Amino acid sequence: MKLTGERPMQGQTPDSLLALHAAGYREVLDRVGTGRMLDLGCGLADGTITFASPDRMLVGVDYDQPTAANAVAMHPGVDLTTVCSDGAKLPIKTGSFDDVCSSHLIEHFVDPEFHVSEVARVLDDQGRAFFLTPNKPADFENPFHVYLFEPDDLRAMLGRHFDSVEVLGLDATPIVKADFEKRRNMANKLLKLDPFGLRHKLPRKAFVWLHETGRRVAYRFTNTEQVGGTSGITADDFFTTPEIDPSTLVLLAVATRPKR
Repeated sequence: MKLTGERPMQGQTPDSLLALHAAGYREVLDRVGTGRMLDLGCGLADGTITFASPDRMLVGVDYDQPTAANAVAMHPGVDLTTVCSDGAKLPIKTGSFDDVCSSHLIEHFVDPEFHVSEVARVLDDQGRAFFLTPNKPADFENPFHVYLFEPDDLRAMLGRHFDSVEVLGLDATPIVKADFEKRRNMANKLLKLDPFGLRHKLPRKAFVWLHETGRRVAYRFTNTEQVGGTSGITADDFFTTPEIDPSTLVLLAVATRPKR
């Protein structure tokens, strides 16, 4: 797989971003029970396997067939089943899972309402659903992030499909947030090369290619000591908080009591 910005990749994505994703999975793990667990947008399952346990049936879903197949191949010691499917139209029976995780996926849908509705549908009446997504004011421009949320927006959308919704922030230490800010500043410098926003008028393929190229250039200058675990940044540098402000990196929503 090549670095596009759509998925985090070991050895290419900055340590801080990988740690952010790992911290999100850790926070979900702290809140799940035993039984049937579904991870939507599982990618190569590097995060999904966090949930592996003898008392948990683990299923991952990804829209890309080779990725879904490789996820199982890359983790031969894990009891993991993967399915290739659109996260807005799941081939899964209603009420089939005790816990459902949607990590950094909801922002990839032009209309996330269908995705949220499907999560509510496949969740058991007593189950828990978890949504992790960038906090809109703190996010970078990314052609794959087509629908961003602020806390009230996320709470409102989830509230149409669940009777109980809690939205927390997933934030980081000042040193880690400075690392994010460094890359954000680099990205903003590159975007200033297009003051009239002509990139948004390009065909989607060209727009994505432009971002992929810019990302590789930016990472080359900012990632020399920030990949491969050399930065020292880990999931331990991230924490949940009820206090959410524009600098909070990620939103973590816990939704229960799905509406049918």
